[in-house]
Amino acid sequence: MADAATSLNPAQLDAVHHLAGPCLVLAGAGSGKTRVIVHKIARLLQSGLEPKQIAAITFTNKAAQEMRERAKALVGPRAARELAVSTFHSLGVRMLREDGERIGLKPRFSILDSDDVLGVLREVGGCSDNAQARRWQWQISLWKNQGHDSAGAPAADDDQRIAARVMALYEQRLAAFQAVDFDDLIALPLKLLQRDAEARARWQSAFGHVLVDEYQDTNAVQYDLLKALVSPPDERRAGRFTAVGDDDQSIYGWRGATIENLKRLPADWPALKVIPLEQNYRSTGAILRAANHVIAANPKLYPKKLWSALGDGEPVRVIHADGEEHEAERAVAFIQGIRGAGHAAGTAWRDFAILYRANHQSRALEQKLRAAQIPYKVSGGQSYFDRAEIKDLCAWLRLLVNNDDDPAFLRAVGTPRRGIGTTTLTKLGEYASRSRIGLFEALFAPGLAAVLGGKAIASLHDFGRVVNDLEHRARHTSGAEDAKALLLGWLKDIAYEQHLHDAEDSAKLAAARWSNVLDFVDWIARRCGGELAADGSTQVSQRQSVLQVAQTISVILSLAERGEDQDVVTLSTLHAAKGLEWPHVLLAGVNEGLLPFRAEGDETTPARLEEERRLMYVGVTRARATLAVSTLKRRKKGRDTAAGVPSRFIAEMKLDEATAKEDPRERLKRLRAELAAKAATAPAA
Repeated sequence: MADAATSLNPAQLDAVHHLAGPCLVLAGAGSGKTRVIVHKIARLLQSGLEPKQIAAITFTNKAAQEMRERAKALVGPRAARELAVSTFHSLGVRMLREDGERIGLKPRFSILDSDDVLGVLREVGGCSDNAQARRWQWQISLWKNQGHDSAGAPAADDDQRIAARVMALYEQRLAAFQAVDFDDLIALPLKLLQRDAEARARWQSAFGHVLVDEYQDTNAVQYDLLKALVSPPDERRAGRFTAVGDDDQSIYGWRGATIENLKRLPADWPALKVIPLEQNYRSTGAILRAANHVIAANPKLYPKKLWSALGDGEPVRVIHADGEEHEAERAVAFIQGIRGAGHAAGTAWRDFAILYRANHQSRALEQKLRAAQIPYKVSGGQSYFDRAEIKDLCAWLRLLVNNDDDPAFLRAVGTPRRGIGTTTLTKLGEYASRSRIGLFEALFAPGLAAVLGGKAIASLHDFGRVVNDLEHRARHTSGAEDAKALLLGWLKDIAYEQHLHDAEDSAKLAAARWSNVLDFVDWIARRCGGELAADGSTQVSQRQSVLQVAQTISVILSLAERGEDQDVVTLSTLHAAKGLEWPHVLLAGVNEGLLPFRAEGDETTPARLEEERRLMYVGVTRARATLAVSTLKRRKKGRDTAAGVPSRFIAEMKLDEATAKEDPRERLKRLRAELAAKAATAPAA
């Protein structure tokens, strides 16, 4: 602990040395909370606790592993190995494996995954509708996280009363299976501690101190489990815990997390010591001012104001875009402009993140990044180009370009299915392998008749003719208007829209997938040239054939998401970005209806607005050096376009008149001109 005095600030040291009673560390964004936790672990060891008596609870396995590694560097490998560092759910598994028999659960119980649960719910509910079963699954999970079983579920309407009856049958089936679901891994250990005095005493004596990271993300059952663990009869040992969290970053209310847990602490523990960590080690002063102003509009449980010793830095920029495509172009220019200015300093792609509220916002951003050959990855949601329907169409286009692309052949031949089954494809594959030719070439080979019947061959030939015909027309069709007509006609001929509806239980989901297909058709058509883009922002003049554009698909897709250590730009939802940071961040689509989010017909309650404001605060505080906030003048609503209203959060940031409001393309143009001028005046080699 010798280095703690020099490596920790006074508030952090206060948190580390408070061992006797309950402690709430209000760790503001970027305030070094993990550093505090690992130093407190070291201090607890120094005070005489054994490593196994220290429980450090996190919310993800990745966070648990990082915490153990950081503790290892501070306290050594042996002590770190024996620490009880785990997630809430892993701790629950341990408790149930050791003592689950006390509540009727065998030690070798099964843990059902989400798909298993869905199957059981369909069975007990007598339902073949996956969408309905998923609604039951979500409702039952929410009730369990609030501490309710089927008997006590607060069913408010007929749908919820049905869900409660299904929940009762589901609980019976789990008991018969000797199985639990993910939510039971918290609820059942709590039940164990509440009902079995011997088990309760053993687990209360097992831990001399419990540390909980990301405390603001706990749900009602997790709070009760923590309380039960740290409430032994001996009052001198009660309340030996440290909760580390931030009321300003509570953004998971939709999955059961409740900010009420922060209010319960001082009520249940009057001696609670509250220590705010306000020094931010991540962001510049300008970024923190914007963050502080935004979150100040929320009612405060505990007053806290972030500050930084890193200097004021660049002002926060506001970018006004005409529409989604225009915004994506400006995002590309934002990245290229900073890369151009900071090239000597080695600014990497991984230094950039574009954050947004909803997954669908990635679509235009991905398209423009690919067009600019900027590598990226999508976090917190599925990449637009990784959606099944888009991969289906890309497979067809790849097959037009290269008939020997067997993976493309296998995907295209089955979307939609045309009477070509697994047996036919297996025999076709065996024949192609023996003949050392591709599947498409084997399809028309004379010798195929020796292994397949006439009906199967006829179906294969029909598919082959469709591909050849499409290839011929794609070769001779150019320009956006004609390309769109060709592609829509082809999709109609193969009945792809009907295929999507046949494959989905939900008509709404099938319609959403078809909407993705239409957007993809528009994108391909625009690349064929000769038409002004829908939002008027991009003039594409060079005419190309559909086949020429298809030839670029493989190159475009090669820029897909790679491993976490790759040098790529991050696209992420704001929820998935929590806990991460980047030097340069752009918040996209900061508009009313998007951020704060409001679904059609939904009411924006004060509580929901406060959580959306906390989400904005999380987004702002992801940035270290540069922050840009982008807002749309027009935005898509389904297939329509509506006027875009800047988010109220932009005004709440109270950016002064000196705040830069510029077009990143102009900045990029200026940088290029400066570089050209330097090159022109440079002495000849």
